[in-house]
Amino acid sequence: MAGNAVLVSRYVNFELRRTLRDVGFVIFGIGTPVLMYIMFTNVGDKASAGSSDWAVSAMVGLAAYGALSAGLTTGTAVAEDKAVGWLRQLRITPLSPAQVVLGRAVTGSLMVLPAIVVVFLTAMIGNGVRLDAWQWIALALLLWVGSLPFTMLGIANGYQLSAQTTNVTNIICNLTLALVGGLWFPLSEFPAWLASVAEWTPGHLLGRLGWDTVDGNAPGAVTIAALAGWLLVFGAYAAYAYRRSGRRA
Repeated sequence: MAGNAVLVSRYVNFELRRTLRDVGFVIFGIGTPVLMYIMFTNVGDKASAGSSDWAVSAMVGLAAYGALSAGLTTGTAVAEDKAVGWLRQLRITPLSPAQVVLGRAVTGSLMVLPAIVVVFLTAMIGNGVRLDAWQWIALALLLWVGSLPFTMLGIANGYQLSAQTTNVTNIICNLTLALVGGLWFPLSEFPAWLASVAEWTPGHLLGRLGWDTVDGNAPGAVTIAALAGWLLVFGAYAAYAYRRSGRRA
């Protein structure tokens, strides 16, 4: 058991170093949600009204969007590795298929944290957002753990699709889940029929974890259960995609 843990930890450390050397990920994966937060809270009617509630709500939504985006980006790297033959090399290492998928999931989840933290710092410095210490900690942890379904979805797309198709698919998933999930605009501005559907999408469920926290409430059991359901769905898709990629390799 200890030997397996050491293998996975070494693999995760290797993948983290590779990812952090990717300038594109650092700039776009972390910089985009920060830039959007600055624009959303300084331009438009809500910003001109000086609403501190909007600054906090947008902070949660854009931090969740950053987490979602970073999670999906993991799958693009998987597809690129598959195209250059790296996955075939991994199959002849001591790592089992489950350990490879686990290592990728852990790497993806760790890369989510910078996107969350930088949005928080921008809100604190730029808009004077203040929360209790426990709220900051709980908010970061909940958005981090809650982003795991999107990491699994990205990984699944990476194993299932070609590198070019994965990139396009993840971009579409990214924009759709964020927009329909109400991470950019509140569901109160949606048509009633769309809002009733959107509140069960994984993007909105992730955001709700954060909005409940900044309101001083514990996340609802229904929210957690629904997000866990999405994790099971995307996890099963990732396992299927990995097995299928092995048969094609």
